[in-house]
Amino acid sequence: METVTSESIEKKYRVWIIILSVAIPVVVAILFGIKLKDLGFDVEPLYFLPPIYAGINGLTAVVLITAVMAVRRGKLKLHENLMKFAITLSCLFLAMYVAYHMTADSTVFGDFNHNGVLELSEQNKVGFSRYIYLFILLFHIALSIIIIPLVLLTYVRALSKSFYRHKKLARITYPLWLYVAVTGVIVYLMISPYYNY
Repeated sequence: METVTSESIEKKYRVWIIILSVAIPVVVAILFGIKLKDLGFDVEPLYFLPPIYAGINGLTAVVLITAVMAVRRGKLKLHENLMKFAITLSCLFLAMYVAYHMTADSTVFGDFNHNGVLELSEQNKVGFSRYIYLFILLFHIALSIIIIPLVLLTYVRALSKSFYRHKKLARITYPLWLYVAVTGVIVYLMISPYYNY
């Protein structure tokens, strides 16, 4: 049975979970459309960031898998530390992602022609690989928004020592978060040939 303390802790954080779950996607969407050069800042595009934040996504996936293995082996403190690290990595990714898009134009996914030459013509942008890319990207973005409240609530349930409810929600949160992390790397690998460095 839940203690009053665990219920009160979760209730205390519920408002913050709602605020952050709405504010993060809205702020990212707004900042995504703002270019620092348009605001008068003379900044060079941060072209070095995409491979770094793709690597962070990959590392997040490894950390999540390791954290699940740790909890299954009864290493609860290691699990806790790894999950805090995964949350930190996700925040770091978000900061780098926004910084990159505030300094560089969005990259358009093209396709390779039948000779293997990179081609960004209008008629070639509808190639089969583009549809695969857009499908993966769409679900990646949608789940990256959905995962915010799930991660926060799962974490708060652990913080409040409501471990039964934590575990129940973690069974949903973990695969979705892992999907977001892995597809972040896939999206980068698919779009990287089209970056205009």
